[in-house]
Amino acid sequence: MSHVSSHSPHGQSPLRTVQVLGGGSAGSSAHVRSLASGLVARGVRVTVCAPTEADRAYGFSGVGAHHVPVPRSSDPSSVSALRAACAEADLVHAHGLHAALRAALALSGRRVPLVVTWHTRADAEGARAHLLRLLERRVARAASVVLGTSSDLVDRARRRGARDARLAAVALPAPRPPVEPADPDRCRHKARAELGSTERPLLMAVGSLDRQRGYETLLDAAHVWCRLDPVPLLVIAGEGPLRGVLQRRIEDEELPVRLIGRRDDITELLAAADLALLPSSWESRSVLAQEALHARVPLVATAVGGIPELVGDAAELVPYGDARALGETVVRLLADPVRQEELRERGTRQAASWPTEDETVAQVLSVYDELTQAQLSH
Repeated sequence: MSHVSSHSPHGQSPLRTVQVLGGGSAGSSAHVRSLASGLVARGVRVTVCAPTEADRAYGFSGVGAHHVPVPRSSDPSSVSALRAACAEADLVHAHGLHAALRAALALSGRRVPLVVTWHTRADAEGARAHLLRLLERRVARAASVVLGTSSDLVDRARRRGARDARLAAVALPAPRPPVEPADPDRCRHKARAELGSTERPLLMAVGSLDRQRGYETLLDAAHVWCRLDPVPLLVIAGEGPLRGVLQRRIEDEELPVRLIGRRDDITELLAAADLALLPSSWESRSVLAQEALHARVPLVATAVGGIPELVGDAAELVPYGDARALGETVVRLLADPVRQEELRERGTRQAASWPTEDETVAQVLSVYDELTQAQLSH
């Protein structure tokens, strides 16, 4: 039988792939949209199984994919909906643990290659940690190939029994361009005025308000730069379970910090900042780190997970949970415009070394080809 490939001579049927998304973090949803768009452009048939709200937010149908609404993981009807959607597939690609588990269940008894991308790792304690390990093991073993977005995720997949685990190229999808090209200086000034930071340094952190983001440490660090004149303003964009706790601390300790909730103009706000701060306990390919370097905003981040590999020498790295190191690094950097400029230059160079959306699609497609060819040769 001849090789069924997406980019084979005409006369052969196109490769039929199903992309499965669970709840879908912003990073994995944007990645699936970028992937769907690139695969469709290369003649691959793409079905995206995702909750309806994910299609509304990311427009999978808009890039030529066929969207099948599949409810979130807790819904028992989701496996049967998936099984039906995967009936004709040559290959299934699941993004995230829960999506992968459901895809493995939907494919049980069929010899269809399953590719799983691990975009992040879940954190749990006690009995839940044990359950999570079992889930990771089940998924790692069910997959023909596990793609990890950082080296430590690849290692984790191998420890969980993956037959084949590789580092995935994952591009930061290009931000959708503004309707009219704006004057960057004016935008910057407008954003700073709106945040209340025209006469003082602006520090920016972005991400959901939960434990692993390290915001408690960030508030401790704010005490260190409180003694500067003018006092820098720290703005945190994001929503989450710790909002009440953080807000109380900000008020009780009279900290120069504003929680501004979820925003859809992060790119503009970040471009207006003097420094970007990433205090997380773990990240793979942090979107904030990538956006900061692209926007030429000096970054202070924790040396955890995939961050050192992602940013190279283009950021100031501090140990996780060390409020003093974080605070002092911010104070030192604000006083050193030469070092700031050096980080901007290095950031531009580092960002240019990251995979493009095209390279990401090409890598994924080569994995698909390899697996479908092996399938045919059996």
